[in-house]
Amino acid sequence: MKPSEQPAEQPPKHPQDATGRKPISVKSLMGLGLLLFAVSTAQTWWSDRYDGKVGSRVAALAAPGDIRMISSENCAICQIAHNWLVEHDVPFQECFIERDSDCLATHQASGAVGTPLFLVRGQMQMGFSAEAMQLALQKKAASKDL
Repeated sequence: MKPSEQPAEQPPKHPQDATGRKPISVKSLMGLGLLLFAVSTAQTWWSDRYDGKVGSRVAALAAPGDIRMISSENCAICQIAHNWLVEHDVPFQECFIERDSDCLATHQASGAVGTPLFLVRGQMQMGFSAEAMQLALQKKAASKDL
């Protein structure tokens, strides 16, 4: 067979990129986008629902004076924790290490390396965790019932 008689190569049915792979279709991208949107929406809904339950429990367990928050004026997590406590109507006291010498002394005596520092019925908690706060309040409430 002469070279001129060889059949011409058929172009591929699907265009390919330089690596030889098929490009992603618009339909596939839209499906992926919808999936990501659905997962994100479900995660946000679940998180808000869970957060509301924890907030309600902490508010129900905490009495005035049970939670003391040692904060810094420059602490972003302190502001998040403060807003969460206010949003869920949790009674707490807050002091700032830059403004209050007793607050600074308590912080230094604790050996904590940052803020926020919580004293939950006397139990130290470094950082903010609503779940840890709930557990500490439940533990102390259970020991009072005994």
